Amino acid sequence: MSTVKVTINGVTVEVPENSTVLEAAQAAGIRIPTLCYLKDINAIGACRMCLCEITNDGRGRPARAWAAACVQPVSDGMEVQTNTPKLRQARKRTLELMLSNHRMDCLSCNRSTDCELQTLCREYDVDQKKYGACTREPDIDDSAIHLIRDNSKCILCRRCVAVCQKNQFVGVIGTNERGYDTHVGSAFDMPLANTACINCGQCISVCPTGALTERDDTDKVWKALADPTKHVVVAPAPSVRAQLGESFGMPIGTNVEGKMIAALRRLGFDKVFDVDNAADVTIMEEGTELISRLKNGGKLPMITSCSPGWVKFCETYYPDMIENLSSCKSPQGMFGALAKSYYAEKAGIDPADMVVVSIMPCTAKKFEAARPELGRNGVPDIDISITTRELAKMIKQSGIIFTDLPDEECDPFLGIASGAGHIFGATGGVMEAALRTVYEVVTGKECPSVDFKEVRGTEAIKEAEYDLGGTKVKVAVTSGLANAAKLLDMIKSGEKDYQFVEVMCCPGGCVNGGGQPHQPGYVHNFTDLRADRAKALYSEDANMPLRKSHENPEVKAIYAEYLGEPNSHKAHELLHTTYTARKIH
Repeated sequence: MSTVKVTINGVTVEVPENSTVLEAAQAAGIRIPTLCYLKDINAIGACRMCLCEITNDGRGRPARAWAAACVQPVSDGMEVQTNTPKLRQARKRTLELMLSNHRMDCLSCNRSTDCELQTLCREYDVDQKKYGACTREPDIDDSAIHLIRDNSKCILCRRCVAVCQKNQFVGVIGTNERGYDTHVGSAFDMPLANTACINCGQCISVCPTGALTERDDTDKVWKALADPTKHVVVAPAPSVRAQLGESFGMPIGTNVEGKMIAALRRLGFDKVFDVDNAADVTIMEEGTELISRLKNGGKLPMITSCSPGWVKFCETYYPDMIENLSSCKSPQGMFGALAKSYYAEKAGIDPADMVVVSIMPCTAKKFEAARPELGRNGVPDIDISITTRELAKMIKQSGIIFTDLPDEECDPFLGIASGAGHIFGATGGVMEAALRTVYEVVTGKECPSVDFKEVRGTEAIKEAEYDLGGTKVKVAVTSGLANAAKLLDMIKSGEKDYQFVEVMCCPGGCVNGGGQPHQPGYVHNFTDLRADRAKALYSEDANMPLRKSHENPEVKAIYAEYLGEPNSHKAHELLHTTYTARKIH
């Protein structure tokens, strides 16, 4: 690729010729502030925080033009200033104008100290009442089970709109009205719960303010922990251990599994288990289901069902492919079902006296936990599902010094997991975990290598073909629902032929879920969060002696003592589910 030389604030850097001034500045070690820009998602130059001054356009002509750095392309010889007194004053004025229409309750706002607008206002010494104090009242839509929207805190950056449409395909929100009355909402301003939203929470993860937040269920957990009549068990999902540390200032991709377990005990949970254990059970059930479909002419391709946002998307937008979904519950659902049956019986506890709490990277898990199909006799598998962010909040509220905690291990029965269970949190992880088991069950031989690297990585769609004892199996992996829609359309048209497909709702998988710790725009733009977070899971897997689900001793005990065998009648009763075609409103 051709490169050009650009001078930013007197520092000359060489960058690809298709770079923007924003990217060139980053290469020069200079951060230009942004509020609306998100790389590859939202480049609209709307917030005007990234204004820069082009003093030489590189064509031999002096210039004094101001431009939005996020959309301004560079040219060879270009000279740019990003930090002049006039630019700083312009940014300060822009922020003050935003605050004139932004309801400020920073002391009680969910995003306080984690708000991009607040951070920039502090950096630029703004006068919050320069253009008059905002008198807006809360403008709240709390109809959805997974989030709360307060438009009185919205700055119209349109990040949420872009990610909903471009990454997630659904596009259920947009800008309504014009001029001063412009606001983000659903079509005809209907409640979000009445739209075809799939509850993924990607809009929350990119919102720079407190306009979008997950529905906070921590009070329910505190209430359960304080009730002496309840036996409260908790289990985190695979990816939570690789992201929780970010909430306590630790580097992106730090694996904090041991400290997380120690924190959960100090919060007062009666038992600390691991959803990764249920992920291993998922592989036993899903792998057996795949083998059965291959042998008996079942519906193919079989598509994974671990991601509730994806499942709801399929039910809503591709109902004709519901039969392709694996009938397996997600690891969250399987964990809850086993906790209230297998564990409850072994511990002599009445399931009615149990509260099962899951910690998830995903706001769609709140929707999944409430699905009537996921439970028995009116008793849900999961009582409360909270996000990684909500867990961090509880740890901080309790005064636990997270970074000083010792490493501890989960409790037995549902606490031991294989490396295969751990990698569920990364796109391709479910596929790889399944292949490790399916290969050995079908061939009766040990895998030459347990690393199926062809399905790893953050590419939009990954394909591979494997020989399972003479049976050629074509597989595909995708994440992000816009990519999923492309893949499904190719399958339906006959352009592509697969036997096994993994779909994750969020781009990059659960490591990039809508409930993971917030990162500011400049981190999203210049750090591969998905890859860095996934490394922690793959590293843990690589260093484990136990790397295959079917070799997990606790999983073996569950089948030997309770379920009988994968896909047995009892296993189907507890661990499998059905799906529902949904209407698009």
